[in-house]
Amino acid sequence: MKVLVVGGGGREHALAWKLAQSPRVDTVFVAPGNGGTALTGRIQNLDIVDQTQLGAWAVQEKIGLVVVGPEGPLAAGIVDEFRALGLRIFGPTRAAAQLESSKAFSKAFMQRHGIPTAAHETFSDAVAAHAYVTEKGVPIVIKADGLAAGKGVVVAMTLDEAHAAIDLMLPPKAESNRRAQDGARVVIEEYLEGEEASFMVVCNGQDALPLATSQDHKRLLDGDLGPNTGGMGAYSPAPVVKPAVHARAMREVILPTLRGMEKEGVVYTGFLYAGLMIGSKGQVKTLEFNCRLGDPETQPILMRLKTDLVDILWAATEPSASSRLDQIDMQWDRRTALGVVLAAHGYPQQPRTGDLISGLPPEALDAMVFHAATKRSGEVLATSGGRVLCVTALADNVRKAQQRAYDIIKAIRFDGAQCRSDIGHRAIGK
Repeated sequence: MKVLVVGGGGREHALAWKLAQSPRVDTVFVAPGNGGTALTGRIQNLDIVDQTQLGAWAVQEKIGLVVVGPEGPLAAGIVDEFRALGLRIFGPTRAAAQLESSKAFSKAFMQRHGIPTAAHETFSDAVAAHAYVTEKGVPIVIKADGLAAGKGVVVAMTLDEAHAAIDLMLPPKAESNRRAQDGARVVIEEYLEGEEASFMVVCNGQDALPLATSQDHKRLLDGDLGPNTGGMGAYSPAPVVKPAVHARAMREVILPTLRGMEKEGVVYTGFLYAGLMIGSKGQVKTLEFNCRLGDPETQPILMRLKTDLVDILWAATEPSASSRLDQIDMQWDRRTALGVVLAAHGYPQQPRTGDLISGLPPEALDAMVFHAATKRSGEVLATSGGRVLCVTALADNVRKAQQRAYDIIKAIRFDGAQCRSDIGHRAIGK
Protein backbone atom coordinates (compact mmCIF):
# COMPACT_ATOMS: atom_id res chain seq x y z
CA MET A 1 0.00 0.00 0.00
CA LYS A 2 0.90 3.69 -0.11
CA VAL A 3 1.29 5.43 3.25
CA LEU A 4 1.29 9.15 3.98
CA VAL A 5 3.08 10.71 6.96
CA VAL A 6 2.05 14.29 7.70
CA GLY A 7 4.85 16.52 8.99
CA GLY A 8 8.47 17.37 8.41
CA GLY A 9 10.47 16.92 11.62
CA GLY A 10 12.61 14.29 13.26
CA ARG A 11 9.60 12.40 14.57
CA GLU A 12 8.19 12.18 11.05
CA HIS A 13 11.52 10.97 9.64
CA ALA A 14 11.55 8.20 12.25
CA LEU A 15 7.93 7.27 11.52
CA ALA A 16 8.53 7.15 7.77
CA TRP A 17 11.74 5.14 8.24
CA LYS A 18 9.96 2.55 10.38
CA LEU A 19 6.81 2.37 8.22
CA ALA A 20 8.93 1.87 5.08
CA GLN A 21 10.37 -1.30 6.62
CA SER A 22 6.96 -3.02 6.47
CA PRO A 23 6.50 -5.62 3.72
CA ARG A 24 2.97 -4.26 3.37
CA VAL A 25 4.23 -0.86 2.18
CA ASP A 26 5.22 0.14 -1.33
CA THR A 27 5.88 3.87 -0.82
CA VAL A 28 5.83 6.24 2.16
CA PHE A 29 5.12 9.86 1.25
CA VAL A 30 6.09 12.55 3.77
CA ALA A 31 4.37 15.93 3.51
CA PRO A 32 6.33 18.14 3.45
CA GLY A 33 9.28 16.09 4.76
CA ASN A 34 12.83 17.40 5.13
CA GLY A 35 16.32 17.00 3.73
CA GLY A 36 16.68 13.48 5.09
CA THR A 37 13.29 11.88 4.54
CA ALA A 38 13.73 11.37 0.80
CA LEU A 39 17.10 9.60 1.00
CA THR A 40 15.66 6.12 1.54
CA GLY A 41 14.39 4.25 -1.52
CA ARG A 42 10.77 3.80 -0.51
CA ILE A 43 10.31 7.28 1.03
CA GLN A 44 9.35 10.34 -1.03
CA ASN A 45 8.80 13.95 -0.01
CA LEU A 46 5.56 15.62 -1.03
CA ASP A 47 5.47 19.39 -1.36
CA ILE A 48 1.91 19.94 -0.15
CA VAL A 49 1.18 21.72 3.13
CA ASP A 50 -2.41 22.84 2.62
CA GLN A 51 -4.65 20.39 4.48
CA THR A 52 -7.49 20.41 1.96
CA GLN A 53 -5.14 19.94 -1.00
CA LEU A 54 -3.37 17.13 0.84
CA GLY A 55 -6.67 15.35 1.46
CA ALA A 56 -7.65 15.58 -2.19
CA TRP A 57 -4.24 14.26 -3.23
CA ALA A 58 -4.50 11.34 -0.79
CA VAL A 59 -7.90 10.34 -2.20
CA GLN A 60 -6.62 10.59 -5.77
CA GLU A 61 -3.52 8.49 -4.96
CA LYS A 62 -5.56 5.90 -3.01
CA ILE A 63 -3.44 6.27 0.11
CA GLY A 64 -4.03 3.25 2.34
CA LEU A 65 -2.99 4.77 5.68
CA VAL A 66 -2.32 8.31 6.90
CA VAL A 67 -0.22 8.90 10.04
CA VAL A 68 -0.12 12.41 11.52
CA GLY A 69 3.11 13.44 13.23
CA PRO A 70 2.84 16.98 14.66
CA GLU A 71 0.23 18.61 16.85
CA GLY A 72 -0.67 21.50 14.54
CA PRO A 73 -2.65 19.53 11.92
CA LEU A 74 -4.36 17.52 14.68
CA ALA A 75 -5.55 20.69 16.42
CA ALA A 76 -6.70 21.97 13.01
CA GLY A 77 -8.95 18.94 12.54
CA ILE A 78 -7.07 16.95 9.90
CA VAL A 79 -8.43 13.65 11.25
CA ASP A 80 -12.04 14.84 11.02
CA GLU A 81 -11.45 16.19 7.50
CA PHE A 82 -9.67 13.11 6.16
CA ARG A 83 -12.16 10.67 7.70
CA ALA A 84 -14.95 12.59 5.96
CA LEU A 85 -13.11 11.86 2.70
CA GLY A 86 -13.11 8.14 3.48
CA LEU A 87 -9.39 8.00 4.27
CA ARG A 88 -7.94 5.71 6.92
CA ILE A 89 -6.07 8.07 9.27
CA PHE A 90 -4.41 7.49 12.62
CA GLY A 91 -4.68 10.33 15.11
CA PRO A 92 -7.13 12.08 17.45
CA THR A 93 -9.98 14.28 16.26
CA ARG A 94 -9.93 18.03 16.81
CA ALA A 95 -12.07 17.60 19.94
CA ALA A 96 -9.78 14.91 21.36
CA ALA A 97 -6.65 16.93 20.51
CA GLN A 98 -7.75 19.59 23.01
CA LEU A 99 -5.88 17.52 25.58
CA GLU A 100 -2.77 19.10 24.06
CA SER A 101 -4.01 22.18 22.23
CA SER A 102 -5.42 23.70 25.44
CA LYS A 103 -3.59 23.22 28.72
CA ALA A 104 -6.54 24.82 30.51
CA PHE A 105 -8.89 22.19 29.02
CA SER A 106 -6.42 19.42 29.88
CA LYS A 107 -6.03 20.47 33.52
CA ALA A 108 -9.79 20.84 33.97
CA PHE A 109 -10.33 17.42 32.35
CA MET A 110 -7.86 15.78 34.73
CA GLN A 111 -9.61 17.43 37.66
CA ARG A 112 -13.02 16.20 36.49
CA HIS A 113 -11.87 12.61 36.13
CA GLY A 114 -9.59 12.26 39.12
CA ILE A 115 -6.36 11.94 37.13
CA PRO A 116 -3.40 12.86 39.38
CA THR A 117 -1.78 16.16 38.42
CA ALA A 118 -0.31 19.28 40.00
CA ALA A 119 -2.54 21.84 41.73
CA HIS A 120 -3.15 24.73 39.35
CA GLU A 121 -5.04 27.89 38.44
CA THR A 122 -5.79 29.36 35.00
CA PHE A 123 -5.58 33.10 34.27
CA SER A 124 -6.46 35.39 31.38
CA ASP A 125 -5.71 38.53 33.43
CA ALA A 126 -2.03 39.37 33.84
CA VAL A 127 -2.52 41.37 37.04
CA ALA A 128 -4.28 38.44 38.73
CA ALA A 129 -1.61 36.02 37.50
CA HIS A 130 1.19 38.19 38.92
CA ALA A 131 -0.63 38.46 42.24
CA TYR A 132 -1.09 34.68 42.40
CA VAL A 133 2.61 34.03 41.82
CA THR A 134 3.57 36.59 44.45
CA GLU A 135 1.25 34.88 46.93
CA LYS A 136 2.37 31.30 46.15
CA GLY A 137 6.09 31.93 45.81
CA VAL A 138 8.67 29.85 43.94
CA PRO A 139 9.54 27.42 42.51
CA ILE A 140 6.44 27.50 40.35
CA VAL A 141 5.53 26.46 36.80
CA ILE A 142 4.09 28.83 34.16
CA LYS A 143 2.49 27.32 31.04
CA ALA A 144 1.11 29.07 27.97
CA ASP A 145 -2.35 27.79 27.07
CA GLY A 146 -2.14 26.50 23.52
CA LEU A 147 0.36 24.83 21.23
CA ALA A 148 3.94 25.90 21.83
CA ALA A 149 6.01 23.14 20.16
CA GLY A 150 7.11 21.84 23.55
CA LYS A 151 8.57 25.19 24.61
CA GLY A 152 5.63 26.98 26.26
CA VAL A 153 6.64 26.00 29.79
CA VAL A 154 8.81 27.93 32.24
CA VAL A 155 9.92 26.31 35.49
CA ALA A 156 10.56 29.49 37.46
CA MET A 157 13.04 29.21 40.33
CA THR A 158 12.87 32.93 41.16
CA LEU A 159 10.00 35.42 41.31
CA ASP A 160 11.67 37.51 38.60
CA GLU A 161 11.62 34.49 36.25
CA ALA A 162 7.97 33.80 37.06
CA HIS A 163 6.84 37.37 36.44
CA ALA A 164 8.88 37.59 33.23
CA ALA A 165 7.21 34.39 31.97
CA ILE A 166 3.76 35.82 32.65
CA ASP A 167 4.65 39.03 30.81
CA LEU A 168 5.84 36.96 27.83
CA MET A 169 2.83 34.65 27.67
CA LEU A 170 0.16 37.08 28.85
CA PRO A 171 1.20 40.63 27.92
CA PRO A 172 -0.70 43.31 29.85
CA LYS A 173 -3.29 45.05 27.69
CA ALA A 174 -4.77 48.49 28.13
CA GLU A 175 -8.28 47.17 27.62
CA SER A 176 -9.67 44.07 29.26
CA ASN A 177 -11.96 43.36 26.29
CA ARG A 178 -8.92 43.27 23.99
CA ARG A 179 -7.38 40.68 26.29
CA ALA A 180 -10.50 38.53 26.14
CA GLN A 181 -10.55 38.91 22.36
CA ASP A 182 -6.98 37.63 22.10
CA GLY A 183 -7.93 34.58 24.15
CA ALA A 184 -4.49 34.39 25.78
CA ARG A 185 -4.35 32.37 28.99
CA VAL A 186 -1.70 30.93 31.26
CA VAL A 187 -1.87 27.94 33.56
CA ILE A 188 0.13 28.35 36.77
CA GLU A 189 0.77 25.20 38.73
CA GLU A 190 2.72 23.85 41.66
CA TYR A 191 6.26 22.67 41.17
CA LEU A 192 6.54 18.90 41.51
CA GLU A 193 9.60 17.08 42.84
CA GLY A 194 10.69 13.86 41.20
CA GLU A 195 11.97 12.45 37.93
CA GLU A 196 10.21 12.96 34.61
CA ALA A 197 9.42 10.22 32.10
CA SER A 198 7.55 10.01 28.80
CA PHE A 199 4.76 7.44 28.71
CA MET A 200 3.23 6.90 25.26
CA VAL A 201 0.49 4.56 24.10
CA VAL A 202 -1.39 3.63 20.92
CA CYS A 203 -5.16 4.09 21.35
CA ASN A 204 -8.18 2.89 19.38
CA GLY A 205 -10.82 4.48 21.60
CA GLN A 206 -11.20 1.46 23.87
CA ASP A 207 -7.77 -0.07 24.36
CA ALA A 208 -4.33 1.38 24.95
CA LEU A 209 -1.19 -0.42 23.85
CA PRO A 210 1.87 0.99 25.67
CA LEU A 211 5.05 1.76 23.76
CA ALA A 212 8.50 1.38 25.27
CA THR A 213 9.22 3.89 28.02
CA SER A 214 11.57 6.81 27.46
CA GLN A 215 13.02 9.89 29.08
CA ASP A 216 13.92 13.13 27.35
CA HIS A 217 16.09 16.08 28.31
CA LYS A 218 14.26 19.40 27.97
CA ARG A 219 16.93 21.81 29.16
CA LEU A 220 19.44 23.23 26.70
CA LEU A 221 22.60 22.72 28.74
CA ASP A 222 24.40 19.90 30.54
CA GLY A 223 23.22 19.11 34.04
CA ASP A 224 19.64 20.03 33.08
CA LEU A 225 20.45 23.75 33.14
CA GLY A 226 19.46 26.57 30.82
CA PRO A 227 16.16 27.31 29.08
CA ASN A 228 13.53 24.70 28.20
CA THR A 229 13.64 23.45 24.62
CA GLY A 230 11.62 21.08 22.49
CA GLY A 231 14.03 18.37 23.67
CA MET A 232 17.81 17.95 23.43
CA GLY A 233 17.93 14.16 23.49
CA ALA A 234 16.22 11.04 24.80
CA TYR A 235 16.76 7.39 25.56
CA SER A 236 14.68 4.23 25.89
CA PRO A 237 13.91 2.36 28.09
CA ALA A 238 13.66 4.65 31.12
CA PRO A 239 14.82 2.82 34.27
CA VAL A 240 12.72 5.12 36.46
CA VAL A 241 9.56 3.53 35.03
CA LYS A 242 9.69 0.35 37.05
CA PRO A 243 6.96 -2.31 36.55
CA ALA A 244 4.90 -0.95 39.48
CA VAL A 245 5.14 2.60 38.08
CA HIS A 246 4.17 1.33 34.62
CA ALA A 247 1.08 -0.39 36.01
CA ARG A 248 0.19 2.71 37.99
CA ALA A 249 0.51 4.96 34.94
CA MET A 250 -1.86 2.72 32.97
CA ARG A 251 -4.32 2.39 35.84
CA GLU A 252 -4.34 5.97 37.15
CA VAL A 253 -3.60 8.03 34.03
CA ILE A 254 -4.02 6.37 30.64
CA LEU A 255 -7.17 4.28 31.08
CA PRO A 256 -9.06 6.97 33.08
CA THR A 257 -8.22 9.40 30.25
CA LEU A 258 -9.73 7.11 27.60
CA ARG A 259 -12.81 6.45 29.75
CA GLY A 260 -13.15 10.13 30.63
CA MET A 261 -13.02 11.22 27.00
CA GLU A 262 -15.60 8.59 26.11
CA LYS A 263 -17.91 9.82 28.90
CA GLU A 264 -17.63 13.32 27.46
CA GLY A 265 -18.65 12.07 24.03
CA VAL A 266 -15.19 11.98 22.47
CA VAL A 267 -13.59 8.72 21.32
CA TYR A 268 -9.83 9.01 21.65
CA THR A 269 -7.85 7.39 18.83
CA GLY A 270 -4.21 7.97 18.01
CA PHE A 271 -1.01 8.28 20.00
CA LEU A 272 -1.39 9.59 23.54
CA TYR A 273 1.64 10.92 25.39
CA ALA A 274 1.53 11.48 29.14
CA GLY A 275 4.44 13.41 30.58
CA LEU A 276 4.79 11.96 34.06
CA MET A 277 6.50 13.11 37.23
CA ILE A 278 7.50 10.09 39.27
CA GLY A 279 7.98 10.66 42.98
CA SER A 280 10.51 9.02 45.29
CA LYS A 281 7.97 6.39 46.38
CA GLY A 282 6.73 5.60 42.88
CA GLN A 283 3.75 7.93 42.95
CA VAL A 284 2.73 9.31 39.56
CA LYS A 285 1.42 12.75 38.57
CA THR A 286 0.62 13.97 35.06
CA LEU A 287 2.57 17.01 33.93
CA GLU A 288 0.91 17.27 30.52
CA PHE A 289 -0.74 15.39 27.70
CA ASN A 290 0.41 15.40 24.09
CA CYS A 291 -1.76 13.96 21.35
CA ARG A 292 1.14 12.65 19.27
CA LEU A 293 4.49 11.00 19.77
CA GLY A 294 7.17 12.99 21.54
CA ASP A 295 10.18 14.33 19.71
CA PRO A 296 13.01 13.31 20.29
CA GLU A 297 11.65 10.27 22.20
CA THR A 298 10.19 8.78 18.99
CA GLN A 299 13.61 8.25 17.47
CA PRO A 300 15.06 5.91 20.15
CA ILE A 301 11.70 4.20 20.70
CA LEU A 302 11.29 3.29 17.03
CA MET A 303 14.92 2.18 16.85
CA ARG A 304 13.97 -0.48 19.42
CA LEU A 305 10.60 -1.51 17.92
CA LYS A 306 10.76 -4.93 16.25
CA THR A 307 7.02 -5.35 15.52
CA ASP A 308 5.72 -4.08 12.17
CA LEU A 309 4.44 -0.54 12.86
CA VAL A 310 1.92 -0.82 10.01
CA ASP A 311 0.34 -3.85 11.70
CA ILE A 312 -0.01 -1.88 14.94
CA LEU A 313 -1.56 1.22 13.35
CA TRP A 314 -3.77 -0.85 11.05
CA ALA A 315 -5.27 -2.62 14.06
CA ALA A 316 -5.71 0.72 15.83
CA THR A 317 -7.68 2.17 12.88
CA GLU A 318 -10.05 -0.79 12.51
CA PRO A 319 -13.66 -0.16 13.60
CA SER A 320 -13.82 -0.74 17.37
CA ALA A 321 -15.92 -3.89 16.99
CA SER A 322 -13.27 -5.62 14.87
CA SER A 323 -10.08 -4.03 16.21
CA ARG A 324 -7.48 -6.48 17.47
CA LEU A 325 -5.18 -3.90 19.02
CA ASP A 326 -5.40 -5.60 22.41
CA GLN A 327 -4.11 -8.84 20.86
CA ILE A 328 -0.87 -7.35 19.54
CA ASP A 329 2.22 -8.29 21.50
CA MET A 330 4.79 -5.63 20.70
CA GLN A 331 8.35 -6.88 20.54
CA TRP A 332 11.28 -4.67 21.53
CA ASP A 333 15.02 -4.86 21.08
CA ARG A 334 16.46 -5.53 24.53
CA ARG A 335 19.22 -2.98 23.94
CA THR A 336 19.12 0.68 24.92
CA ALA A 337 18.57 3.31 22.25
CA LEU A 338 19.83 6.85 22.85
CA GLY A 339 19.42 9.93 20.69
CA VAL A 340 21.34 13.21 20.90
CA VAL A 341 19.95 16.33 19.26
CA LEU A 342 22.29 18.57 17.28
CA ALA A 343 20.78 22.05 17.35
CA ALA A 344 21.45 25.17 15.33
CA HIS A 345 23.36 28.24 16.44
CA GLY A 346 21.06 30.46 18.54
CA TYR A 347 18.57 27.72 19.45
CA PRO A 348 16.10 27.94 21.17
CA GLN A 349 15.71 31.74 21.10
CA GLN A 350 16.78 32.61 17.53
CA PRO A 351 18.03 29.60 15.58
CA ARG A 352 20.13 30.44 12.56
CA THR A 353 19.35 28.70 9.27
CA GLY A 354 21.33 28.04 6.11
CA ASP A 355 24.46 26.52 7.63
CA LEU A 356 25.90 23.73 5.45
CA ILE A 357 25.96 20.23 6.94
CA SER A 358 28.66 17.63 6.25
CA GLY A 359 30.08 14.44 7.75
CA LEU A 360 26.86 12.44 7.96
CA PRO A 361 27.53 8.71 8.26
CA PRO A 362 25.78 6.00 6.27
CA GLU A 363 22.86 4.25 7.95
CA ALA A 364 23.97 1.34 10.14
CA LEU A 365 22.18 -1.47 11.95
CA ASP A 366 23.01 0.10 15.30
CA ALA A 367 22.85 3.79 14.41
CA MET A 368 20.66 6.23 12.49
CA VAL A 369 20.80 9.99 11.99
CA PHE A 370 17.24 11.30 11.85
CA HIS A 371 16.79 14.65 10.14
CA ALA A 372 14.52 17.36 11.51
CA ALA A 373 15.34 20.92 10.45
CA THR A 374 17.27 20.20 7.26
CA LYS A 375 16.76 21.28 3.67
CA ARG A 376 18.32 19.78 0.56
CA SER A 377 19.14 21.58 -2.66
CA GLY A 378 20.69 19.10 -5.08
CA GLU A 379 23.61 17.57 -3.19
CA VAL A 380 23.79 20.44 -0.68
CA LEU A 381 22.27 19.91 2.77
CA ALA A 382 21.71 22.88 5.11
CA THR A 383 20.04 23.71 8.40
CA SER A 384 16.49 25.05 8.22
CA GLY A 385 15.45 25.45 11.87
CA GLY A 386 16.31 24.85 15.51
CA ARG A 387 16.70 21.14 16.19
CA VAL A 388 18.59 19.96 13.13
CA LEU A 389 19.46 16.27 13.62
CA CYS A 390 18.94 13.48 16.15
CA VAL A 391 21.88 11.06 16.21
CA THR A 392 20.48 7.79 17.56
CA ALA A 393 22.37 4.64 18.53
CA LEU A 394 21.62 1.16 19.90
CA ALA A 395 23.90 -0.61 22.37
CA ASP A 396 23.85 -3.05 25.28
CA ASN A 397 23.52 -0.33 27.92
CA VAL A 398 23.05 3.41 28.29
CA ARG A 399 26.74 4.21 28.59
CA LYS A 400 27.64 2.29 25.42
CA ALA A 401 24.74 3.80 23.45
CA GLN A 402 25.81 7.24 24.66
CA GLN A 403 29.40 6.62 23.54
CA ARG A 404 28.28 5.36 20.12
CA ALA A 405 26.06 8.40 19.49
CA TYR A 406 28.74 10.89 20.54
CA ASP A 407 31.37 9.13 18.41
CA ILE A 408 29.14 9.70 15.36
CA ILE A 409 28.58 13.33 16.31
CA LYS A 410 32.33 14.02 16.26
CA ALA A 411 32.32 13.69 12.45
CA ILE A 412 29.23 15.83 11.76
CA ARG A 413 29.88 19.46 10.93
CA PHE A 414 27.84 22.65 10.59
CA ASP A 415 28.66 26.14 11.86
CA GLY A 416 27.28 26.88 15.30
CA ALA A 417 26.23 23.31 16.04
CA GLN A 418 25.41 22.73 19.69
CA CYS A 419 24.46 19.66 21.71
CA ARG A 420 24.48 18.44 25.26
CA SER A 421 27.29 16.08 26.27
CA ASP A 422 25.36 14.24 29.00
CA ILE A 423 22.26 12.73 27.39
CA GLY A 424 21.32 9.66 29.42
CA HIS A 425 23.13 10.76 32.58
CA ARG A 426 20.16 9.99 34.82
CA ALA A 427 20.10 6.34 33.74
CA ILE A 428 23.82 5.60 33.97
CA GLY A 429 24.48 3.42 36.99
CA LYS A 430 20.84 2.49 37.51
